[in-house]
Amino acid sequence: MNQTLVQKLTRTKLVDNKNAEHASSSNTLHRSVGLFPLTMIGVGATIGTGIFFTMVEAVPKAGPSVILSFLIAAITAGLTALCYAELSFRIPASGSSYSFAYATVGEFLAFIMAACLLLEYGLAASAVAIGWSDYLNNFLNNAFGWHIPEMLRTPSIVSTAHGIEFHGGHINLPPIILVCLCCLLLVRGAKESARTNAIMVMIKLVILIFFVVIAFSGFDINNFHPFFSPDGGTHFTGMAGVTAAAATVFFSFIGLDTVATAGEEVKNPTRNVPIGILAALGIVTVFYMLVAVAAMGAQPAAKFAGQEAGLAVILQNVTGQTWPALVLAVGAVISVFSVTLVTIYGQTRILYAIAKDGLISPVFQKVSPRTGSPVHNTLIVCIVVGLVAGFVDATFLWDMVSMGTLTAFSVVSLAVPVMRRKAGPSAEKGFRVPGGPYLVPGLSIAACLYLMFGLSLTTYTVFGIWMSAAILTYLLYGMRHSRLN
Repeated sequence: MNQTLVQKLTRTKLVDNKNAEHASSSNTLHRSVGLFPLTMIGVGATIGTGIFFTMVEAVPKAGPSVILSFLIAAITAGLTALCYAELSFRIPASGSSYSFAYATVGEFLAFIMAACLLLEYGLAASAVAIGWSDYLNNFLNNAFGWHIPEMLRTPSIVSTAHGIEFHGGHINLPPIILVCLCCLLLVRGAKESARTNAIMVMIKLVILIFFVVIAFSGFDINNFHPFFSPDGGTHFTGMAGVTAAAATVFFSFIGLDTVATAGEEVKNPTRNVPIGILAALGIVTVFYMLVAVAAMGAQPAAKFAGQEAGLAVILQNVTGQTWPALVLAVGAVISVFSVTLVTIYGQTRILYAIAKDGLISPVFQKVSPRTGSPVHNTLIVCIVVGLVAGFVDATFLWDMVSMGTLTAFSVVSLAVPVMRRKAGPSAEKGFRVPGGPYLVPGLSIAACLYLMFGLSLTTYTVFGIWMSAAILTYLLYGMRHSRLN
């Protein structure tokens, strides 16, 4: 109680690895997730998001050079993945970047980090659920010749070339249904959710291989000329377009962060979390590059703008038949379910970690003794995600997710040299970032800042408002109720 303001803002939370491995109580998450389902959580949160949806947003900015955008995003994510791997070895707890920041750079920055993660996961879940609606409609059309009525699959708040428009009486119902299904599964427990996700991820990978094989049958090298976008109607040229597109697709690598959020429910976390992060990154990068090259080779860049269920349409155009598009639409419906599931899962685990430290209401910490999951936490998150997905246009969400992800990745990279200094001689044990404590983290931060420059002024404005609200919440509630107070 005698701490100065600066001491309160910079106080850190010690993490006992032994306790992290063996702690158990009626209000503690259960260690029930092994290495394979953990890796599939990372893959499930990533593959599908960037490939199924952001090609439509990114290709008009970069043209065929969107391939470089995915590569830049993958390199940035890879540098950060190494930082995540080291920190998750030393801090095997729920909360991911938040927990890492709390143990290294202090409580205030940890709370700011938590706000970034909540923005990142909440909006990502809503954006992905919105995209699910397009593929569901494509499937229903190809299978039964039936369309979801326009009023039931379009939001009330829409972004257009003329600004924001309000469409009274419209609601995007499919994503709300999807979020409800995810909620029902998540309240049953992490083990059941992880097993279901692993099955859906394997289906997703098979479907994407199916797409690559068929798309390459219609490959045309002329679709890659000109390689860099001359304008595209969006005022991006050359590497400026590549950077802008990379910033948009970067949120696709949110899955790496999701692996780290499960630290308190993983068996042998000091071994499995680092391996899971790096394995997920490798699988994701390979599939992203294959699908991006195949898609660009099968369809001219000009056709991507505004295209619904883009990959399914590509297959239909290449083959001249509807059944390949039907297969892909089914795969997308299943795979996007898994993305939404694990993204909501990550959101609830971050809230659990923050509440456990006393920085937000304890209702987010309560765990059901029967299922071992934070039921009230999950219900609240799903209600908010469902409302955003049902009434807001996805255009508002993509870049905000990227901003939250890039900020989180930057702080994680900053935490590595701080943790090394605090750990002392014990830092020589276990997984370590190669090249010393400064090279890879420094490159990671530089890459994140580079991608941030590609985001719009509107994104910075909304992000500033969100951060202001987070700071007020911490000063008025979090600082006084913190368990370290």
